[in-house]
Amino acid sequence: MFENLNWWEIGALLLLALLIFGDKLPNVISDGLRMVRNLRNMARNATGDLSRELGTDIQLEDLHPKAFIRKHLLSEEDEEALRKPLRGIYDTVKSDLDGVKDEMKDVAAAADIRTPAPAPASTPATRPRRFDVDAT
Repeated sequence: MFENLNWWEIGALLLLALLIFGDKLPNVISDGLRMVRNLRNMARNATGDLSRELGTDIQLEDLHPKAFIRKHLLSEEDEEALRKPLRGIYDTVKSDLDGVKDEMKDVAAAADIRTPAPAPASTPATRPRRFDVDAT
């Protein structure tokens, strides 16, 4: 919970809490802990009631709408039927993008200035290379 805070910042927060609340600090801490315990019990009771009403075993993580639908309303066949058309599109787009990626690597390798192409042996003087770029 406090992984982003170092020891100096935690100490400063405790000192600030002591200055603000003074002698009431132990009571404030116990009230905060009691509130957290009550919230956990309420969440546990709510999931228990939902599990009992729906007749399935529901965890707190299952209350996310996507996870709930995937786990409790869709069968594996229904989920596969929903994914099948999208999987074909995904495979087609992925193969097209892989082809574009390979072509871009070839273009980048051909246009790499760091590795000059060997000059022909019959040319007496080497002229600087020019790249004409089409602006279309």
